[in-house]
Amino acid sequence: MTDFAPTPSAAPLASVKVLDFSRILSGPYASMVLADLGADVIKVEPLKAGDETRGFPPFQNGMSHYYAALNRNKRSIAVDLKTPEGKKIAHDLASRSDILLENFRPGVMDRLGLGYSALSEANPRLIYGSISGFGPDSPLSEKPAFDIVAQALSGVMSVNREPGQAPNKLGLPMGDMAGSIFSIFGLLAALHERNSTGQGRHVEVAMLDSMIAMQGYLSQIYFLTGRSPEPVGTQHPSIVPYGSFPTADGYVIVACLTERFWHNFARCLGHPELIDDPRFAIYQQRLAHRSQLEPIINARMTSDTSTYWLARLAEYDVPSAPILSIGEALEQDHVAARQLIETVQHPVVGDMRMVRSPIRFDGEGPAPCVAPSLLGEGTVSILRDELNVPESEIRCLTARGIIKTCAN
Repeated sequence: MTDFAPTPSAAPLASVKVLDFSRILSGPYASMVLADLGADVIKVEPLKAGDETRGFPPFQNGMSHYYAALNRNKRSIAVDLKTPEGKKIAHDLASRSDILLENFRPGVMDRLGLGYSALSEANPRLIYGSISGFGPDSPLSEKPAFDIVAQALSGVMSVNREPGQAPNKLGLPMGDMAGSIFSIFGLLAALHERNSTGQGRHVEVAMLDSMIAMQGYLSQIYFLTGRSPEPVGTQHPSIVPYGSFPTADGYVIVACLTERFWHNFARCLGHPELIDDPRFAIYQQRLAHRSQLEPIINARMTSDTSTYWLARLAEYDVPSAPILSIGEALEQDHVAARQLIETVQHPVVGDMRMVRSPIRFDGEGPAPCVAPSLLGEGTVSILRDELNVPESEIRCLTARGIIKTCAN
């Protein structure tokens, strides 16, 4: 099979080389965003099965949905890092890289001889990114960390529920993605700094730290009152009315973040008298009298359908929305107009629909996506073109089981 590489583009990170040792979600999402921005990302995978997510069903012609969602625009090299030859390949690639990303438990990369101190000595310009569950100095540092663990320990699950219901995790894997997002911030900041200093850095991000940092106003409620915020479901802990409201045939979202929107909503309901009612006239009073206001709203809204209310809310300029399924969200007009879905061709899988990066520069979206690679699909081209390894040596490494290509 012929190796393929991402199409060159004039994207902002087009000259940046990323060596990605990460797997599952928190690291791969971060490296995918860097790839979307133009970076040349080489994904280093274990020989036998590669990134664990390659085995997560469901599959499209053998390609895992999970792996596909997080690994577009990357090249895969499969190498045994426990062999001296495999370690040398990793060291040689790191010496040519701008950014290295890993998300093992603290200490794993050091034991492999691929820690920051070892690699930065040969490449002082290397920016080394580490994403872990808790960080090396946490009392939890040795504890396995996955998305739901970070969500539980961050407090977010305690408020992600209706009052009186069991705690629930966010539908999005936010524990993983928070670590990804903050690592991107850190890596790009370090890359900017390196332009002035010529020196790399070790950027460390913990998933739990990131989730706690994203509590926003919830943490300030606790600091101010000394009490943990109570769950309010789709409602807001301090803004009323805000959340999902029942209609005759479903629910719609209403979000009155300003007094103007509250006044618009009261008129939309046909209850303009609520605007001057002292119980509801200002934020604090609406919050204090939530239990009296919401039944009035519910009684009025359940008298008509969701379609009726969405049209009327739009007419009165009230922030509102239907609650869409994932499929409905992906097929809505906005997604088509913004060209957020792209069909890419994979040499084995065939046509694949993928969500594109949301970032635009000068009004233009990202370059066309390259489909996620097969395990070891880029091994030959990476060794040959990046490290100048002779074809004969590549055949020898393959025969000895140190590397894997698509042909073996």
